[in-house]
Amino acid sequence: MGYIFDFKDAKSYEQWFKDPRNRFTSELETRLMLDMLRPYRGETLLDIGCGIGESLKPFLKAGLLVTGLDPSPYMLDITSKNLGNRVELYRGFAEDLPFEDNSFNYACLVTTLEFTENPEKSLEEACRVAKDKIFIGVLNKYAIKGLQRRLKGMFAKSIFNHARFFSVWDIKNNIRKIMGQIPITWRTVCQFPGNQGNFTRNLEQSSIIQRFPFGAFVGMAVTLVPRFRTRPLAIKYRAKQKTGIVPG
Repeated sequence: MGYIFDFKDAKSYEQWFKDPRNRFTSELETRLMLDMLRPYRGETLLDIGCGIGESLKPFLKAGLLVTGLDPSPYMLDITSKNLGNRVELYRGFAEDLPFEDNSFNYACLVTTLEFTENPEKSLEEACRVAKDKIFIGVLNKYAIKGLQRRLKGMFAKSIFNHARFFSVWDIKNNIRKIMGQIPITWRTVCQFPGNQGNFTRNLEQSSIIQRFPFGAFVGMAVTLVPRFRTRPLAIKYRAKQKTGIVPG
């Protein structure tokens, strides 16, 4: 069992999204997620570690059938309050998803792996329940912002005391272990810390800049190879009986 957000954590998370200073960061991450996943209207998506439902909203606007899962009842309460019956919500853990194989077109883990007990098992489960693509969004341990968060956790109580950080290469290696050599693409955003002017904001949206592996948020899209369950079929065979004399 990883870290489960309590009531205070959930309210702090909600306040972060309400703060106007964080709006551009949130928009960058959302745009990256939609651009890399490229879902189609009417398809199904599972958001693993959906939190307060902010990452569900853009998929609902895109016309997807959305399901959210989170281990925190406080997070799910906020999601239910904000989105009502527009989504199906489940309480559960990323390492043990309560869904059949290939249940969804897509699966997402957005700042979820950081708080799981077993990130590799969580990725394996996401690959199991999705049949087209998964999107993974993580906090980059090699970003300046990532270093600041870890330092803050050393000197003050913070949610990041409970988090682990990843790099592009960490996630790629884990996916390769699970699924082999399948197509993977990645980009990063939030390259520049602090307040941003128009020039910096335009740079953040450049596809060239997003290929630098040091942005604070890493987005990775994994195209899944179709998997089919098979079972061996017994073939009945009756040997032909020989007639006549067999030469000695």
